[in-house]
Amino acid sequence: MTMPHYPGGVWLVDFEFHPCNGKEGNPPVPVCMVAREFTTGRTLRLWQNDLARLHAAPFPTDDSALFVVFYAPAEFGCFLALGWPLPHNILDLFSEFRTQTNGRIVPAGNGLIGALAYHGLDSIAAEEKTAMRERVLQGGPWDCTEQQAILDYCETDVVALEKLLPAMRARLDWPRALLRGQYSAAAAHIEANGVPLDVGALEIFRANLDGIQGKLIEAIDRDYGVYEGRTFKRERFEQYLSAQGIPWPRLPTGQLQLDDDAFKEMSRAHPQLAALRELRVSLGQMRLSELPVGDDGRNRCMISILRSKTGRNQPSNTRFIFGPSTWMRGLIQPAPGYGLAYVDWSQQEFGIAAALSGDENMKTAYASGDPYMAFAKQAGAVPEEATKKTHAIERDQFKACVLAVQYGMGAESLALRINQPVARARELLDLHKRTYRRFWQWSDGVVNEAVLGGKLWTVYGWQLFTGDNPNDRSLRNFPMQANGAEMLRLACIQLMNDGVCICAPVHDAILIEAPLETLDAVVAHTQTVMKQASATVLGGFALESDTKIVRHPERYMDARGVKMWNTVMGLLGLDERKVSDA
Repeated sequence: MTMPHYPGGVWLVDFEFHPCNGKEGNPPVPVCMVAREFTTGRTLRLWQNDLARLHAAPFPTDDSALFVVFYAPAEFGCFLALGWPLPHNILDLFSEFRTQTNGRIVPAGNGLIGALAYHGLDSIAAEEKTAMRERVLQGGPWDCTEQQAILDYCETDVVALEKLLPAMRARLDWPRALLRGQYSAAAAHIEANGVPLDVGALEIFRANLDGIQGKLIEAIDRDYGVYEGRTFKRERFEQYLSAQGIPWPRLPTGQLQLDDDAFKEMSRAHPQLAALRELRVSLGQMRLSELPVGDDGRNRCMISILRSKTGRNQPSNTRFIFGPSTWMRGLIQPAPGYGLAYVDWSQQEFGIAAALSGDENMKTAYASGDPYMAFAKQAGAVPEEATKKTHAIERDQFKACVLAVQYGMGAESLALRINQPVARARELLDLHKRTYRRFWQWSDGVVNEAVLGGKLWTVYGWQLFTGDNPNDRSLRNFPMQANGAEMLRLACIQLMNDGVCICAPVHDAILIEAPLETLDAVVAHTQTVMKQASATVLGGFALESDTKIVRHPERYMDARGVKMWNTVMGLLGLDERKVSDA
C-alpha cells in the first residue's frame, strides 16, 4: 500500500531516559531526544535542559505530519513527562514488525536490532547498546563527552528507523497501522497512570513474608494435610484426592501432573483446591521484589503491547500486579477520594464466537444473559423454566462444556473438570456440536484456512502465520482471542481520547480510576465505550460488560484469593486489612 503524503514531514524520533530518582515504577526523566525528518534529513539533537524549555515537540505533531518510532509507549512516556501533546499520526514500527512476522521465526528477536537483522540491515552491536543504555539508567551528572556519546547513541536508533522504514513501508496496511499507533499512545497513558497500591501493606509483606512461610503453610495445610514441613508431598496429596473423590490428570508415567496448569484447571472444577494452589504459587513469589512501585505508591511497568500471538498485551508476571497470585491483588487500593472499577466484557469469547460464526442459536444464547443455561435449554437438557438456582448442577456442566470448547479440551479433560465419566463429557461435547452446528462449520473453516492459506487474521488486520505444524486448538481459539484484543485496543483508544484514567488492561477487562463523585458516571461511560467497541469489531453485534467497583478505603479483591489474603493478614498482625468477601 502506498505511503500517504505528509506535508509536515515524516519524523523519526528516539529518546533516552531513566526513571525518576533512579527508582523503577517512577515516571521517566527524559535525558535527550534525536529527531530526523525522513525526506530532508534535517536532524534535531536536544539535551534534557533544551527539552525542558519546550512546551511541545520541536516538530509538527498535527495531522500534517507522521511520527515514526520503534515501541512508541516508551517514547510517549517522555512526551507525557514533558507535558507535550502526543502526535496525531503515529507509526510504531515495533507494532508493524510484530504484525508482519507474528508466528514466523524471528532469529534475533522482536526488538529494533532483531527487526533490522530480519530485513538484512546493519545495526549497532547489542553489547554496545546495552552498555550505553546502562550508563543512561545510572543517571547524571554526565560530562560533555558523555553527553555527546549519549546523543550519538540515541541517534543510532534514529538511523536504524531511517533504514527500517523503507524496508517495511510497502507492506504496511496504513489505515490499520495508524490505528495501532493510536493504541501505542493509549498504552503510554496507561503505563504513566499505573495501579494504586496499599504501600504500607506491601512494605510489611516484603519485610516479613519470608519469615512467616512456615506458619502460612501450616495455616493453609490444615485443610489438606499434604505438606511435611515446607515440602509438598506427592503421596499425601494423592491420599487427599482419593479421600475427596477428586480425579486428577496424570502424566504418561502414571504420576500425578503437578504443574501449575493442572492445579489452575482443577481449581476451577474444585474450588476447595484454590487456597492450596495459591499457596504453591505464592511460595515462589512472596517478596514481590520485582514489582516496580513508584514514590507515589503506584505499580508501573511495560504492558508489552502486541507481545502475544493473539495480539493481547503480555506484561511481565513478576512486574505487573495482576501477574502474581490472585490473593496479592488485595494490595490494589484506591487513594482517598478515589475509586476503581474493574469493567470486563461478559462471556467475551462466547459472544465473539457467536458473532463471527453467524450462529443464530449461539447469538440467542448470548443475548439471554446466561449463555450456559441457555445452552442447556437449547440442547433439551433442562426445561424452559429452569434457572441457575433450580438446575445448578446441569448449568455447571454445560458451562464447563462451553469453556472446554473455548479452551480446546477433549472429553477426558472435560470429564476431569466436571468429575463425571468420560461418556458424559462426550455427550456434552456432542450436544454442543449439534446445538451450534453453524459455529462448528465456521470453526472447521478457520482451521482449513490456516492450514491451506498459511495464516489467520482479525477484522483489523492483526495476523498469525501458522507455519508447518499448527496447533488445532490454538487455531480455533485465535479468532476469539485476537478479535477480543482488537476491541480492547479500540476501547482504550476511545477512553484515552475521552480523558478516562485507565490504570490497566487485564485480558478482557479494563481497570479505571476516577474521583468518587464522578465514579459512577465514568463507569457507565466506560461500559458504553466497551459496548460500542465490541459492536465495531463484530459487525454490529454488541457485547455487554460487568463491573466491580471499589471505593476507598475498600480494596480490590479476587474471590479466589480471599482465604489466602486473610490468612496472611492474620499472620502479619494486619487484621484491620482483612476482607469479608470479594
